Amino acid sequence: MDILFHPHYLPNISNFFLLVNSKKVIFEISDNYQKQTCRNRTYIYGANGKLLLSVPVIHSQKNRKIFKDVKISYDQDWLSQHWKSLEISYRSSPFFEFFEDKLICLYNKKEKYLVDFNLKSINILFEMLQIDLEYDFTNSYEENYSSISDYRINSENFNSNEIKIDRYTQVFQSKHGFINNLSVLDLIFNEGPNAINFLKTS
Repeated sequence: MDILFHPHYLPNISNFFLLVNSKKVIFEISDNYQKQTCRNRTYIYGANGKLLLSVPVIHSQKNRKIFKDVKISYDQDWLSQHWKSLEISYRSSPFFEFFEDKLICLYNKKEKYLVDFNLKSINILFEMLQIDLEYDFTNSYEENYSSISDYRINSENFNSNEIKIDRYTQVFQSKHGFINNLSVLDLIFNEGPNAINFLKTS
């Protein structure tokens, strides 16, 4: 299955499931950027429950920006804040140390554009699971596609097309119960290389 999809920041399990089980992904980068979506947000399991990580962007007051042109704001040191949140949340998980060196590369360099940062996060996740992702990009915006499955709407709703995978043990599950559909990092840090078995269709 070929799919049309936005590149998200550390995609949630449902959306990563789509990426893993597609033959090819066409990343939509030519539409208008929408605030408060999966394009620049993800959720992890923090010590107090569901924790939002949001990448700040530079907003234009005049014209709506095309997704590929949206620049990241570094007015605050959010890179260090995100990494610290991930460390606090997952340092005690079974596989954090195993993948730590790969993931920290995401937070060691200031990417100019949100699209590039998101793609880097997705490529790191696929590298963690040792699988390949074949992808291309849109060159212009089209409202309708006839020959490809369109999942762009998934960016607007964090629970769109929610996939119910088998439950796995989460770090703070004894405190707050099982939280479904967090960033796929939650699954990877808790299940390690076995995470792919939760994501692959038979």
